[in-house]
Amino acid sequence: MDVIRVKGGRRLTGEVQVAGAKNAALPILFSTLLTDQRCVVGNLPQVQDVRTALRLLSDLGAEVEEDGSTVAITAGEITSSEAPYELVKTMRASFLVLGPLLARLGHARVSQPGGCAIGGRPVNLHLHALQQLGAELDLVHGYTEARADRLRGAEVQLDFPSVGATEHLMMVASLAHGETVIENAAREPEIVDLAAALRSMGADIEGAGEAIVRVRGASQLGGMNHQVLPDRIEAGTFLIAAAMTRGEVVVRGARSGDLHALLVKLREAGAELEERDDAIVARAARRLAGVDIKTLPYPGFPTDLQAQMMALATVSQGTSVITETVFENRFMHANEFLRFGADISLDGHNAVVRGVEQLSGAPVMATDLRASVSLILVGLVADNTTEVRRVYHLDRGYERIEEKLAALGASIERVKGARG
Repeated sequence: MDVIRVKGGRRLTGEVQVAGAKNAALPILFSTLLTDQRCVVGNLPQVQDVRTALRLLSDLGAEVEEDGSTVAITAGEITSSEAPYELVKTMRASFLVLGPLLARLGHARVSQPGGCAIGGRPVNLHLHALQQLGAELDLVHGYTEARADRLRGAEVQLDFPSVGATEHLMMVASLAHGETVIENAAREPEIVDLAAALRSMGADIEGAGEAIVRVRGASQLGGMNHQVLPDRIEAGTFLIAAAMTRGEVVVRGARSGDLHALLVKLREAGAELEERDDAIVARAARRLAGVDIKTLPYPGFPTDLQAQMMALATVSQGTSVITETVFENRFMHANEFLRFGADISLDGHNAVVRGVEQLSGAPVMATDLRASVSLILVGLVADNTTEVRRVYHLDRGYERIEEKLAALGASIERVKGARG
């Protein structure tokens, strides 16, 4: 099992290029099942979740041609309508194949999802929405079995602005008969990117990125050629890393419009940020101040940057209160932070972090994707050496992050096959 080893105390300086967004890439890849035409998707991040998605598409019968960060997919004949447990258990987004398979074939069988253990993320919103479009659903031995002769448009009110449910509905509604109106839709940039990909296939979608999305179904969709947008979570991670290490980093691909909530908080903490057309520059000459954050659906502060901001808070001046409202079990990294000497008190959905001047390196264990990178961030500022174990979580969503950090001056390496 690989281990990431970090020796802290170095300022990060230089430039780094953000990869394509994993959270946009996955639904776009699965949307290729909606057509029998060739689809080309570029700027894909080279991460484990993308590899899992391509394997699943191949297992379903799609022809997959890879060329670096670009993949051509042709689902001319879908030979299987089942997404097995072995694949879906490792990546929650795999459940998104249910709708496209159902819309294309009229039936599908998909395992209940797995993924990071950051709290309950029930798919009942997805299922209820599909039922409103006419799907017949059964839960059989851990699998969702779906049937529908032809899905029909409907008005769907989401109880929560779920990203996955919104994506599912947009894909399915693109081939449904009539108009679908999604109310209380998720507004994340990844939703906008999926809508752009679907529109390039011929889908009629209005309002993506707003609370109400309208989709007018087509009898068939064509191929596409789409470039995945840059990963705002990876970009935010590097901005926080620059601020924590009191460095200066040009983060290319970072889009200020996608990161507004983070930029507000970093400036409040005392970081200097320069917004450019194709990049954001983060600088910090001194120890930053503690700030309070509360995670919320977009455009609020993203839950996927909560762990990284807690890492920053551990070495900031003063006290930070971090409130997690999206997932109930997303403070597992806090206990690992204590091993560095951090001062953190947990109370339900709140974490009170009292910054300390210096942390000490320690062996720590990643519990989920974003927690894994937050442990690396703490290791960058802790004295001595930090070893981060279970980095397979990290590999699900960050492309060569140890190489990118090393290029910025960090003392970091991946130790292959290390014990632990």
